[in-house]
Amino acid sequence: MNRGKGNVSGGGGGGDRAGGRGGVNLPALRGYNEALLLDLLRSAGAPGLGRAELAARTGLTPQAVSKITARLAAEGLVAEAGRGASTGGKPRTLLRLVPQACHGVGVHLDRDRIRAVRVDLAGGVVDEWSGPLDFGAGPDLVVEAVLAAVVRVRARGEAAAPPVGVGVAAPGPLDWRSGVLGPVTGFPGWVGFPLREVLEARLGLPVALDKDTNAAVAAAGGPGGTGSCVYLHVGTGLGAGLRLDGVVYRGARSAAGEFGHQVLRLDGPPCRCGGRGCLEVLCLDAVARGDLAGAARLLGEGAANLVALLDVDRVLLGGRVVAAEPCVFVEGVRAVLEARALTGEPPPVGLAVAGVAEGAAALALGPLFGHG
Repeated sequence: MNRGKGNVSGGGGGGDRAGGRGGVNLPALRGYNEALLLDLLRSAGAPGLGRAELAARTGLTPQAVSKITARLAAEGLVAEAGRGASTGGKPRTLLRLVPQACHGVGVHLDRDRIRAVRVDLAGGVVDEWSGPLDFGAGPDLVVEAVLAAVVRVRARGEAAAPPVGVGVAAPGPLDWRSGVLGPVTGFPGWVGFPLREVLEARLGLPVALDKDTNAAVAAAGGPGGTGSCVYLHVGTGLGAGLRLDGVVYRGARSAAGEFGHQVLRLDGPPCRCGGRGCLEVLCLDAVARGDLAGAARLLGEGAANLVALLDVDRVLLGGRVVAAEPCVFVEGVRAVLEARALTGEPPPVGLAVAGVAEGAAALALGPLFGHG
């Protein structure tokens, strides 16, 4: 399937309309318009939307919507969802996305573990697998581990067709545009390795590569997610993913979100990044001592710095350390945000509903919905 990859603008109905991106009534942009309608139907869920609603939200003509949805139905991506309430005329036919029509695979490369998921078009996990990983063993062994993980989640269950793409979430820093790894903290042997290029050649599929925290925050907003939030990950390291005005913010050099390396104590213990007193070393030391409440307070201090700087709508927590004692971390971070609130109520604190691997799969499926 040839789908548009978003970020296309032009005449004939451009601009946001009634809760959706603007469609473009030009034949050359058929792929973009298809992706736009698929994205709206994904956001609508099982109840679906009528053709008139799709036209109103996109600015496309009703004729264009009918032609595009007919093509999508012929490909098995769209189906009827029943009849809507009558407004005086013939009851309108509702359309819905067919989640099982195709799927994507997401892989999370942690420093000591790998997890892979296969998800449907609605983001539901169809299959998953996890196992040990030594990221420090170097690129060759890790590439083989990724290939094996993708085969595992593709081979089981009902999936006969290849996935639309594979998303890979790895420790940063890395350049998400070029797909090249940077000086991953503690693993200098990865510098300059073209992980995306190597995986695409071996898999024969499109590969989206991003930092683990960026992948997680990409899934945090859900289909059609808007607003701003920060995702804080506590696992073998500390990092942040930033979603600003509904878009993942990566920075000019793909270096945004190095949350764990903000200095909280000038004379603190050395961090593996080369600095001293970083939030990461302080927080993980507290975890190692069994002082989870103290680790949560430290995480809260770092979170409060971000909230004061960015004024986000939500703070989401994730990672294996948080998952082990979620209440301790949610309550600890919330308490610090409340104490340090500069104006009004602090943003709510909650748990991320999707994991990093699920976020990587969302990145792989993004082009199908016009999110490149």
